Amino acid sequence: MDKRDLGWGDMSTNMQMILKNRNGDEHIRSLRLKTLEMHDDGDKSLSIFDSPRDIKGTAFLSFTHALDADEQWLYLPALKRVKRISSSNKSGHFLGSEFAFEDLTSFELKKYKYNYLRDEVFDGVDSYVVETFPQYQHSGYTRNIVWIDKERYIPMKIDYYDRKNALIKSQKFIDYKQYLDQYWRAAKTEMQNHLTGKSTTLLWQSYKFRTGLTARNFDKNTLKRSR
Repeated sequence: MDKRDLGWGDMSTNMQMILKNRNGDEHIRSLRLKTLEMHDDGDKSLSIFDSPRDIKGTAFLSFTHALDADEQWLYLPALKRVKRISSSNKSGHFLGSEFAFEDLTSFELKKYKYNYLRDEVFDGVDSYVVETFPQYQHSGYTRNIVWIDKERYIPMKIDYYDRKNALIKSQKFIDYKQYLDQYWRAAKTEMQNHLTGKSTTLLWQSYKFRTGLTARNFDKNTLKRSR
């Protein structure tokens, strides 16, 4: 799974984030996402919110690492300052969504230990079911269970278990499309919180790869300029 997704270089995409509460009320946010593939380290990513007006200009920068603490910063335009996300706050909600800060980092092989559970057909897809155990400090999870498409080596679903080993939420990856004849990306991801009844859906559009992004596009100064 790790090797199948190597070599894409950099990526940019547009995204809609749909927040839904227990009663079905929706709030929609629009943002742009840029990602830089890093070799021998985790990826760098930059998210910039375009709407609604109250969060327009908010930007989130993330440097993923394997076992060292991920580095993450949030630019809040109302305060005109960059706030560093504490490494002990990775389980916190990302801007009111059902995604935690740690859910938004790239997959790194060394971040987990693994336990093969079984083979299983999920949504008509023959899958491996694998249990993963976070090896980095301050994770909000004791373990995750991942359904992986046997043929394409891509995640279909992830169940997340909290520190009390209770199932708290599930993420589904829907409508995969292939890019550059090799790389699979989901057009839709859904995160359902089983405790609160809330959900967050991400709709991904206009994927572009190898656009010439470099590490200079992902420094802290970029946060204040990223409108």
